[in-house]
Amino acid sequence: MKIKRKLHDTIEKELFGGKALIIMGARQTGKTTLLEQIFGNRKGVVWFNADEPDVTALFEKPTSVRLKALFGNEQIVIVDEAQRIENVGLKFKLITDQLPEIQLVATGSSSFDLASQVNEPLTGRKWEHQLFPLSTQEMINHHGLLEETRMLPHRLVYGYYPEVVTSTGNERKVLKEITDSYLYKDVLKFDKVKKPDKLIKLLQALAFQIGNEVSYNEIGNIIGLDNETVEKYILILERAYIIFKLVAFSRNLRKELKRSRKIYFYDNGIRNALIANFSEAGFRQDAGALWENYVISERKKFLHYNNIWANCYFWRTQDQQEIDYIEERDGTLYATEIKWNPGKNPRLPLTFSKAYPSHQYRVITRENFERFVSTTGD
Repeated sequence: MKIKRKLHDTIEKELFGGKALIIMGARQTGKTTLLEQIFGNRKGVVWFNADEPDVTALFEKPTSVRLKALFGNEQIVIVDEAQRIENVGLKFKLITDQLPEIQLVATGSSSFDLASQVNEPLTGRKWEHQLFPLSTQEMINHHGLLEETRMLPHRLVYGYYPEVVTSTGNERKVLKEITDSYLYKDVLKFDKVKKPDKLIKLLQALAFQIGNEVSYNEIGNIIGLDNETVEKYILILERAYIIFKLVAFSRNLRKELKRSRKIYFYDNGIRNALIANFSEAGFRQDAGALWENYVISERKKFLHYNNIWANCYFWRTQDQQEIDYIEERDGTLYATEIKWNPGKNPRLPLTFSKAYPSHQYRVITRENFERFVSTTGD
């Protein structure tokens, strides 16, 4: 099953624009497959997989003459898992500066390795994109809104990793392979991870707390880590594209929570695999939390792929008034309640409405979710 990715046309348009193309994202999200769809039948392409030691050796002491000989007459150079190459940013800068006829395309599954190496050397010389697991928008484009709406309970449980989506009947097996073999591959090589067993326990603790405020102190006490280590590990997990964070929105109300945060998973299937729970969504006590994680993660994909700039938050006061999700765009606050049960119709807290009159309010349920994650983005 070939599913066209949202980045496909974007990358096509950016080719030979004088900049390197950098595509980052977790392992198994389809970076190599995407490039194969774009470049597989194109002439003048040379591929390098930096997971292979002999490939990284080729880039050890590059000069423009050596690189020209290495690339030959090919016009497009693709480097997979580029974070494996030492000082890769400087080497990519050499290519973009000295070989302007070459279109460089690179992928990376570890942002703390790749982004930190390429950001400064390639300033003004790159387009950078993130590839997520498959999105609702991509699947609606693939087989239509009706089919994807029918699949919604399934997506809440098994998520959107490409191999999971295309392996009907074997979703649990594929998710186990991803979590066992790929999820921690880059994370555990990072030198600040001293206790991998604690890292897994941390992920499991976070999986049980989606939709709730997360206390680093509380989690640390549960799994036996100090606050500083918990914070470091969470940052690493963010940079490995496993989780992401929302912070509390606060401007001028004394009772607003100012230092709180919620943590979500990029993929529901990974979250459920960590807690070994693949029960059907309709029979689960955490169905509301699964729905909230799904909607917010899909919204995050939508904003990124459609180049919509927004600051994202949740809102809560000390007396427990709350809003699930807030976007700040172009001077307007978009307050959003996310409800699994379509029959519930919550009202916007009056405290928020009075404090922030320049706002819009919406409730996202199973009956209207597609507008929020796949079409207008209003």
